[in-house]
Amino acid sequence: MFTKACLIFNPTAGQGDPVEELVKIREVLEPKLNLDIIPSHKGISTLELTQQAISKDAQIILIAGGDGTISSAAEALIGIKIPVGIIPRGTVNAFAKALNMPIDIKAACETILSGKPRIVDTAICNGKPMIVLTSIGLEADTIKQTNRKLKNYFGMLAFIIAGIQELRKLKTFKTYIETESKIINCQAVAVTIANTAASTSLLAHSPAGVIADDGLLDVTVFAPRNQKNAFFAAYNLLRSGFTSDATIRDDIQHFRTNYVKVKTEPLQQVSLDGDSIGITNVEINCVPQSLTVLVPA
Repeated sequence: MFTKACLIFNPTAGQGDPVEELVKIREVLEPKLNLDIIPSHKGISTLELTQQAISKDAQIILIAGGDGTISSAAEALIGIKIPVGIIPRGTVNAFAKALNMPIDIKAACETILSGKPRIVDTAICNGKPMIVLTSIGLEADTIKQTNRKLKNYFGMLAFIIAGIQELRKLKTFKTYIETESKIINCQAVAVTIANTAASTSLLAHSPAGVIADDGLLDVTVFAPRNQKNAFFAAYNLLRSGFTSDATIRDDIQHFRTNYVKVKTEPLQQVSLDGDSIGITNVEINCVPQSLTVLVPA
């Protein structure tokens, strides 16, 4: 008997051809699964589509899209023990990369068929689900400056170009960070609160690896004093992301917590899982062991 699976397919995600990619997905999965395809479209949210899939008694829920699509679906999936299969179709695909999932469409489908379940943490940021990270300041400004047209044309390069431009401006702000055990007041260029982080999630990598199932959030405060220090600090963080060697610098702070509240003066841009969501303040709670994801065996 075939396993019943619902596929939530976002045709507007990423740079690939949605028709060709859906054909690839069906070629691999339909011989093995009873596949119900639910395409996303304007007028109905990914959350509602995921709730529909749950109501259809799906044994597996598959999500073909980017981090934003997965994050939206997660609101219905947090605390639900239905396994989730990820088919990365976004520009960044940070969640998939953080869990060492293949980015290739066919390989991702094979992982769904042969992978193993892994239970990971999620978080709630200002009442919304968070699977990857929330950024305040520099990275959030970069995301806001990178529009859909640039993302479609240049992919990750669009973020890199916009990030360099924002780094040159080096806008600082006062930040007030509160956890259950400490209060930090300092000047910063960026604050990043990560649940998971791909190697390309530059400003999240002060620690030697963000752990996806430790029940804690990784908070990194990026506070270089001048432009030269900013580029050296950013380089060190990039190296940490790819080598798993922790960054040790006076202008970068890191700590772990299960709860954090951040206020800023002046108000700063905030992005959640790659999408702009407004301005500070931010309050985030970790939700330990709350999402079951199929990962490579």
